[in-house]
Amino acid sequence: MTPAPTLTTARLILRGPEKRDLAPFTAWVTRSERMAHLGGVETEGNAWRGFIAGIGHWNWHGYGFFTVTEKETGIATGRVGILNHVDWPQPELAWHMFDGFEGRSFAFEAACAVREWAGRAMDLGQLISIIAPSNTRSLALATRLGAVEERREVIEGDTVIIFRHLAHDNPSAMAQAAEAIA
Repeated sequence: MTPAPTLTTARLILRGPEKRDLAPFTAWVTRSERMAHLGGVETEGNAWRGFIAGIGHWNWHGYGFFTVTEKETGIATGRVGILNHVDWPQPELAWHMFDGFEGRSFAFEAACAVREWAGRAMDLGQLISIIAPSNTRSLALATRLGAVEERREVIEGDTVIIFRHLAHDNPSAMAQAAEAIA
C-alpha cells in the first residue's frame, strides 16, 4: 500500500499502514479522549479520509506515519512518523498512541527509531514536533527525546509549541536509538 520500509525495535515493528489498521485507527479517532489535543473526536467518514490521506502522504513525500505494532502480538498500538502538511513549517516527528497503549514507552521507542531513520535514510535533519500546550503527555515525550522548545506560534488557528529535536547523529540521540532498537 505504501513505500514505507519496516523498522524494528526491541519490542515493536513499525510498518506502513494496511487495511486492517483502519479499525483501530477509526476507534481512536472517533472515541479517544486524546483527540481533544487534535481538534476533538471525528466521524467515521473523517477517520477514513484521514487514514487514506496518510497513505497518500507516504506516496507524495516518501515518508509518513508508521503503524506501530507489538512484536509479540502483532496488535496495532498507534502511529509514529513524519508529517509534512502543506501549511507546516517543516517535517514533524509526530506520534499518536491508541487507547490502552500509553504509558509503556512504545511512543518513545518508536520515535527514536523514526528519528534515526528520517535522518539516515531520508536526510531530513533536525525535525520538529508541533504540540498543543495542554498535551502534557506529548510535551513530556518531546522532552524525554531531548527536544527543546523553540517557539510558540499559531497553526491552523491553534497556539502550539514548536519543539526542535536532536539530530539523528547527535550522541544523545544515537544512544537513545541504540537502546530502543536493541
